[in-house]
Formats: sequence, C-alpha cells, structure tokens
Amino acid sequence: MEATMKNVLVLMHDDAGQEARFQAALDLTRGLEGHLRCVDIAMVPAYVGDYTEFGGGAALLADEQTREAANRVRMEGRLKAEDVPYDWVDATGFARECLRDATALADLVVLNRELDKIDYPDMRDLICDTILKTGKPIVAVPEKTLGFDLYGHAVVAWDGSRTAEAALQATVSLLKHAGTVTILVVDEGALRLPAAEAAEYLSRHGIRPEVRVVPKTDTVGGAILGVVEALKAAYLVMGGFGHSRFLEAAFGGVTRRMLAESPVPLLLAH
Repeated sequence: MEATMKNVLVLMHDDAGQEARFQAALDLTRGLEGHLRCVDIAMVPAYVGDYTEFGGGAALLADEQTREAANRVRMEGRLKAEDVPYDWVDATGFARECLRDATALADLVVLNRELDKIDYPDMRDLICDTILKTGKPIVAVPEKTLGFDLYGHAVVAWDGSRTAEAALQATVSLLKHAGTVTILVVDEGALRLPAAEAAEYLSRHGIRPEVRVVPKTDTVGGAILGVVEALKAAYLVMGGFGHSRFLEAAFGGVTRRMLAESPVPLLLAH
C-alpha cells in the first residue's frame, strides 16, 4: 500500500513568518485530509547563555513565554473556526532541539524560507537541522505567501542526485493533487538519473509529468527562478540541489539561493 502524507506539523511562534506558515499548513491539512499538529515554542535565544551570567536569562525567557501564551490564545481561537482536526503542543527551549523532538510521526513539517527582514528564528538553520537529523520533508514558505496551492503547477527541480530522488519520492502524495507537474532540468551534462526515469517513476503513480530542459545561461539558481516565474508555479520541489551533502558552511549554491529568493513555497527533502 502506498504511503500518504496525513500528519502535518507547523511551527507556531509569534514572528513575521507565522501567518504564512499557518495558512500553508491549513491548506495542506485540508487538501491531504490529514491532521495538523501545532508546535508553539517559547524559544531560548542562542546568545542567552552569555546573558544569564548577568541575571538576564530568566527575564528574557519569561517574556518569551508570556508572548507565546498569548500567541496560543489568539491562534488557537482562529483554529477552532477552521475545518481541520488539530492538536497543540507547547515547548520551551532551544528552537532546533524542540522542533526536532516534536517531529516524531510527522509526515511533513511547515516552516518558512528565510524571513525577509529579520534572522530570528533562523529558518535556514531550523530547516537544515530538521532535515538532516529527522529526515522529514520540509515545506518552506515565503513570509508574504499566504496559502499553499495543492492543485496548481508543481515544478520539480531535477539534477539526478540522490537528494533530488529523495525529494521526488517524498512528494508523490502532493504531486498527485497538482494540476500540472513539470520536471525541470538545467542542462549541465550527464545526470546520475536522467529526467526521463523520474518521469517514468511518477507515471507509475498515476502522475503524467512534462520534462523541460533549459540551458544554464547564467546560474542554475537563476534558471530555476526564471522557469518558476514563467510557469507561474505554485510550488517548487527540490533536494539539496547539486551537493553531496545538504549541509555546507551556509548551505551554499542553489539551495541557499532558493531559500533566500524563492517567490513560491519550497518542498525540500534530503
């Protein structure tokens, strides 16, 4: 029997990206006919260790807990008016560890790509840690994108790597809902797994994708962004694109650029 995505986890935290995460998670849960788990983390800042020497750590944490308690009241009030089954989990601690612990039995984790004007929470760090240490696929939404269109045009960035393969296999449940699926190859020569094989794999799951090969005119990232815009893509599926390891010093290359600039939700796997 084919595995399906049913358990959607979303990070709840009173920050600039929360509304985008919330709306995307609602759409995903409805479309997948699943269950939504909201994890609200009162986050201990990474620098709090130094501050505690001066007695300020407890005050910082108390303020954060007060904000998140109010956040729960506000957001759970809205949730009760939505037509999705959900549960709510409160956690306090370092963001990476709390999120990692919460992902048990989650099929999909909803975060943001990099936030536009602030670096807290550090979404790139959370994505990297969660994927590498839990293996869970991530939906990373831009903070100004409200919602996730399951039924629109899905683009799969394909470089034939093992991480691209993992992303493709992890997203079959979502791709089945898409109105159109395009497998995008930026021509850089021979691939470990040709795009035609990826298309055949999807066809066996009842998905009939198109394969589109574009030249690398400037950078791979630029080529991908150009196609996403031209096709009016609803979302972009990709692995740790073009690297033997998803984590480098600061992601690096194509993946890093997508996390900084993608105008549509990213679905990432490793």
